This record gives sequence, C-alpha cells and structure tokens, in this order.
Amino acid sequence: MKLTETAKAAAGTATALALVLALTGCGSSGTPAPAAAAKPVPSSVPVTKPFKGLRPTAVTIPKIGAHSSLVSVAVNLQGQISVPSVKTPMQAAWYRLSPVPGEVGPAVVLGHVDGDKKPGIFYHLKDLAPGDEVDIDRSDGKKLKFTVDHVTQVPKDQFPQDAVYGNSSKPELRLITCGGVFDHAEHSYEDNIVVYANLAS
Repeated sequence: MKLTETAKAAAGTATALALVLALTGCGSSGTPAPAAAAKPVPSSVPVTKPFKGLRPTAVTIPKIGAHSSLVSVAVNLQGQISVPSVKTPMQAAWYRLSPVPGEVGPAVVLGHVDGDKKPGIFYHLKDLAPGDEVDIDRSDGKKLKFTVDHVTQVPKDQFPQDAVYGNSSKPELRLITCGGVFDHAEHSYEDNIVVYANLAS
C-alpha cells in the first residue's frame, strides 16, 4: 500500500518537528509554554487556513469521558506547531501534516492536560491502558475504533521521535499531552504522555 501525500509530508518533516511538538503547547493557568529552542522550520501551510480535504472531525475516549471536536493545526513560520489556546483546554487538535487517522502511518492528535486553571481534554490520558478504546470520526462519515497498545510517560528532552513519528506499515494513532511535574519557572510540564494505538475497525 502506498503512503498518501499527507503521510509522505509527515515523514519528511517528522524529525525536524518532533522536538517542537514535544516541548510546546502545555502551558497551565492560562500561561502558554515557552517555545522550544529549535531552529525555525518555515512552512508554506498557513496555520489558520481551513483544511478542506479528508480529515478527522472528533475524538472520543470512553474510559476517561473525553470527547472533543478536532481542529486541524500545522506549523507556523517560527517552526512551532500551533495548538489550541490554553484558554480552551477542552479542545483537541489533529496535526494535519501527519496522516489522516485510518490511513497508513501514525496520525497525531494532541490536547492539553489543563489550562486556564481547569482540567484539559487529555487530563486523564495517563490513565489509559492496553485494550482501551479511542474512537475517531472523519469527514467522510467513517467512524474508526483504535485500541490502545501502550502508554508512556517520558521527559520532554528524551521525547521518542522515531517511535512517535516514524513510518509504520499500518494505520496507527498517537495521542499526546503533557504530564509529570509542573515547572513553575518554565511554565511547562516536564514530561509528555504518549498513547500508542492501533486501528481495530
């Protein structure tokens, strides 16, 4: 099976962008996290332009009572992935330079653990376990079920880029949020929670 153009784009930009995603977008109490000290990666994809192609529209995780529509996000000219505002911590997002969920490769969905002094959409993401269900709705009307394979908590400076963004031979899903200890000096959590899931149906 051939990779889609979206998947090819993701493969080509994964290494450059993985660290940026790992280190941004996890502010708390309404304070955005500082940008990663990474070289800017220019992008011709406007972050705010509506995505008109096939895309995921919602994510639901029954075990933790999480449900959100999905906005599509990309990379700005500073090389940072644009994430939903911490003032709307219950909004999840699909990184649109990753594959569409259900297509070959690792689709990436991210959300806040908290924000604006409130729990975020992925506040309980760390509580998922192998076998738990993650449901994705798509713009073509398909409803896909993914099954959690494993959950990891890793320091942000040891973010597993290859495991998260590397090519795969089947449809997979990655859910990412922040976790661990909150560093008040840096206004950011020290770790990332990453959920790895495989397409079940």
